[in-house]
Amino acid sequence: MASTSAAPAPAHLHDDHAAAAIGLVRTYGSGDGAVTALRGVTAAFARGRFTAIMGPSGSGKSTLLHCLAGLDSVTSGQVLIGGVDITRLSRTGLTRLRRDRLGFVFQSFNLLPMLTAEENIRLTGRLAGRRSDPEWFGTLVDALGLRDRLGHRPAEMSGGQQQRVAVARALLTRPEVVFADEPTGNLDSGSGAEVLGFLRTAVDAYRQTVIMVTHDPVAAAHADRVLFLADGGVVDELDGPTTDTVHARMRRMES
Repeated sequence: MASTSAAPAPAHLHDDHAAAAIGLVRTYGSGDGAVTALRGVTAAFARGRFTAIMGPSGSGKSTLLHCLAGLDSVTSGQVLIGGVDITRLSRTGLTRLRRDRLGFVFQSFNLLPMLTAEENIRLTGRLAGRRSDPEWFGTLVDALGLRDRLGHRPAEMSGGQQQRVAVARALLTRPEVVFADEPTGNLDSGSGAEVLGFLRTAVDAYRQTVIMVTHDPVAAAHADRVLFLADGGVVDELDGPTTDTVHARMRRMES
């Protein structure tokens, strides 16, 4: 089980895990105004599994995700992606790793408005100078119901369709880890369920690894495991979550 200890990580964190945080500390500012968002977090994320990260506002859940994904620097500790300590990489090396080995799905979609759906999906691969696998592209497009939307620009699509484009873009390069930050936060319940269902399928059928931050117990119930944070530390975890069991854990944390 994950802990808040900043001690050296046990050896099992290095074996067959897509990502891991080891003694992770993130402090913003200095002196009397310093705010510590993460307090020695140690947690491992197995390959081919779907993990949700939950916690009250200010618990550090988004900071943890951003540090794991290399989108935010760390104050101390390590972040491992496939055994590579990304905290030791140069800025260029980190940019290359994010581009080549990670996928991202954000609450705000982050699609380029001047590009069509197909161009947005293929963008990451093109920036990396790689041609996408036509068969895999077709699989994603059909599974996400985007075949008749490929020529549309974001302004011509619903929020749910835009998020499905973002999911396809994140998965096109078959990344080692897909990071999803509140991916259903801007969607209605029906569109959100579709996106979550495909993330679940990506894990079950395509052996992707998904790490998702959410505040929604319904969304968390799609995961294999839920990691609960409070005050910058891991305080609990739950395997095989259901909406009811996640609700119960959150109520316990808030009481």
